Amino acid sequence: MEIRDKVFIVTGGASGLGAGTARMLVEQGAKVIIADVQDEPGQQLAAELKQQYVHCDVTREEDANTVVNAATAAGKLVGLVNCAGIAPASRTVSKTGAHPLDLFQKVIAVNLIGSFNMLRMAATAMNNNEPESTGERGVIINTASVAAYEGQIGQAAYSASKAGVVGMTLPVARDLARSGIRCNTIAPGIFGTPMIFGMPQEVQDSLAANIPFPSRLGTPQDYAKLVYSIITNEMINGETIRLDGAIRLTPK
Repeated sequence: MEIRDKVFIVTGGASGLGAGTARMLVEQGAKVIIADVQDEPGQQLAAELKQQYVHCDVTREEDANTVVNAATAAGKLVGLVNCAGIAPASRTVSKTGAHPLDLFQKVIAVNLIGSFNMLRMAATAMNNNEPESTGERGVIINTASVAAYEGQIGQAAYSASKAGVVGMTLPVARDLARSGIRCNTIAPGIFGTPMIFGMPQEVQDSLAANIPFPSRLGTPQDYAKLVYSIITNEMINGETIRLDGAIRLTPK
């Protein structure tokens, strides 16, 4: 899939992995719809990159429609990169009682249902594209986490949501194969995102030291490099790729 002059949607595009992806796509000549609930940083990034920002709660069908309509109005929509997500922590049973059910439901709603909501609407629009020379009509990239495999203490909701993203990757790819639309997932390890940067420096240093190589936090640029590779290599399909420096998470 060629990137230049094509349209891509990036959810969670106002910061972190999404912002890094948006920057990479613009550098490669794409038009990018930055979709997020963080209006101020989203608008600032859109102004900086000379792209379009659209407020989007990924759990809402109406918002997904609005974003996809904006993308198709901008040109040929060929890509969706789902980076929107939340990661609150809570033990199954803590000193205060049982894990709040509404918190579990919210994490599943944003991380899993939100990803599916966006991809189903984007894929419907991509299905109307004239195929590229490769036969492709589009590419979808979801974001999971190594927590899908090695969830730590307090991550029951987060791990379940990301395991769901991993689990739907292959069947979605198979569903969309006849339309020439690929679906893949990236499972990042410990990355330097706003969530991590909110931790004390000594905690950040400790996390980085546990990564075999390179012994540093991942960056949005690292993530964006893999996004680029997936977009431009049509043989990568139905796959979840760990991007983690060979780390395997311990219980805590």
